Amino acid sequence: MSNLSQFNTFSRNLPFQDYLMPVLFIGHGSPMNGIEDNEFSSKWAAVAKDIPVPSAVIVVSAHWFTKGTHITAMDFPKTIHDFGGFPKALFDVEYPAPGNIELALEAKKLIHSADVGLDHDWGLDHGAWTVVRHMYPEANVPVLQLSIDYTKDARYHYDLAKELYELRRKGVLILGSGNMVHNLRMMSWEMINGGGYDWALEINDKFKNLILNDQHQPLMAYQTLGKEAMLAIPTPEHYLPLMYTLGLKNDQEEVSLFNDKAVGGSLTMTSVRIG
Repeated sequence: MSNLSQFNTFSRNLPFQDYLMPVLFIGHGSPMNGIEDNEFSSKWAAVAKDIPVPSAVIVVSAHWFTKGTHITAMDFPKTIHDFGGFPKALFDVEYPAPGNIELALEAKKLIHSADVGLDHDWGLDHGAWTVVRHMYPEANVPVLQLSIDYTKDARYHYDLAKELYELRRKGVLILGSGNMVHNLRMMSWEMINGGGYDWALEINDKFKNLILNDQHQPLMAYQTLGKEAMLAIPTPEHYLPLMYTLGLKNDQEEVSLFNDKAVGGSLTMTSVRIG
């Protein structure tokens, strides 16, 4: 099928809806959350039940960090076990959600700030499937991934997200998956079940206040928020998915937080719902 034919098919299959699909940022934390029924995964499932069933899900995962922007474009994305040192049960998980090539083409068409590559090799990494399998356990909703261009800054990603706004009107759930505070080198196993260093709690509170008050500019310039921000974001890949979520917000929408908890001292599970 030609690209034009695929695009026309997508346009017919995914009409505009009479609602605006919410947007999420999920603090995904440990890969073990993918197979555990715990306070975090149960809330992911609850959120899925509280929003319309999406026509598809596009995940912006911290674990697909690329040069340039790419989107998965295959009928059946593979389940990627991109971690080590975990129980065999985690490696045995397969999440057989379909892809949607037509949606990949539509996203490529909508994004003008980048020449989006259609990827046929990646699949669903643990930033995607560990979350989505709790939300849609029957794997009956198409799932795609959009990569994060590591050569670009936070503002670029925030602005790129805005170009995908139309997909919300077609019932597509766009989900950023990372962690606002994510410093694995400083993790404390004594606090693995809950608790954060003072600096982690302080900067997480600052992030939350900025999000809830629609003050996105300081969040894009997080390097100016002090040493606590630098400890929270030693590398940007887990933070940048938040920029996609915030970039998709309109001026009238409400923002709420869930799973607002620190674990391991230097990681926060704080998640955001818009709409």
